[in-house]
Amino acid sequence: MDKKQIKRIEKMEANLDEARFAVDKLAEALSGYEDIQDKYYELANYYGSVQWMDDYESDATGELPADLKRGVLSEDAVYNLISDHNNLMIRLQKAVLRSLEDE
Repeated sequence: MDKKQIKRIEKMEANLDEARFAVDKLAEALSGYEDIQDKYYELANYYGSVQWMDDYESDATGELPADLKRGVLSEDAVYNLISDHNNLMIRLQKAVLRSLEDE
């Protein structure tokens, strides 16, 4: 029995288990993202639009109900989401390119 061979197989088995888990989680996350993708783009288009400006002004002048959830009217919440989304898309693009190069 070759100890190096056993260690190699054990290492590759651990790699398989870890990669399977990560790929399954990524597939699940991607499915969730695909489910809301149209909503994300609707929100991104709303942010900074004439409608958003009108809604923002109505909030600033106290015309909206006090108990209305309105994080979408904060200047940072949607901007930060768009920024995080763009950074994530760049990371995904790099990951895809690396995968294509390695195959």
